[in-house]
Amino acid sequence: MAKKQTKKADVVPEVKATNEMVEVKVQAKAELKKPTWEIKDRIYYLKGNTKPLSKMIRSSNIFWFDEEKGYQRELKYCQNQQTPFVDEMKGDQRLSHIIFRNGVLFVEKEKTVLQKLLSLYHPHAGNIFYEYNPSEIAEQQIDILELEADAIVTARNMDINLAEAILRVENGSKVSKMSSSELKRDLLVFARKNPSLFLELASDDNVQLRNFGINATELGIIKLSNDQRNFLWGSNNRPIMVVPFDEHPYTALAHWFRTDEGMEIYANIEKRLN
Repeated sequence: MAKKQTKKADVVPEVKATNEMVEVKVQAKAELKKPTWEIKDRIYYLKGNTKPLSKMIRSSNIFWFDEEKGYQRELKYCQNQQTPFVDEMKGDQRLSHIIFRNGVLFVEKEKTVLQKLLSLYHPHAGNIFYEYNPSEIAEQQIDILELEADAIVTARNMDINLAEAILRVENGSKVSKMSSSELKRDLLVFARKNPSLFLELASDDNVQLRNFGINATELGIIKLSNDQRNFLWGSNNRPIMVVPFDEHPYTALAHWFRTDEGMEIYANIEKRLN
């Protein structure tokens, strides 16, 4: 009896996704780049305090160095062209003027050529005019506010002697007659108005040494000669140090206090102050 032949079912091979296929897809997605130029209205302002009724800036005979091509390319603003680069222009070139009114130039988003010329290529960008950028302005304001906060915190926690030394740089000899409350108040005001200078003085050791020398002079422990060339002991006029030529006396004294001889004199004066 003949055996029945069973027909084998067609086996469809299973296709598995390999790492290579995944890598190709990821690579394809990575190649999609976002546009680097944002289409939006832009505002440009003239720098400085003066805002003339009208000011024209150059719209031709402008050159910009193209690093990719390795040479300077001529720029020109023509409303009938789709590029600011002269070597890419086609047909007639109808030159247009760039005019600021009352220090301001508003450029609609449709005028991309003019926007790119002003924002990316114009040699006067950042010198004569600038683009209004709220995000950049906010970052600058944050830096200033953080600097003010650091200065005020430093002033609030500062030792009264260092506070006097810093204010003496700003206010001079009248600091000696101020009360501790007045010193603290003026120090906080100074830190808020000029935080950068305040923090610089707070980290300068010579400021405190200068103040130390001035205090010693005001109390008569030491004295400065009339020609401001020598520091002397107040009791016997014995010379302490000679001020180098063309140097401020108390700045020279502060530097001298750091020498071996100066440290001995400093310790001697400190005992008398205390």
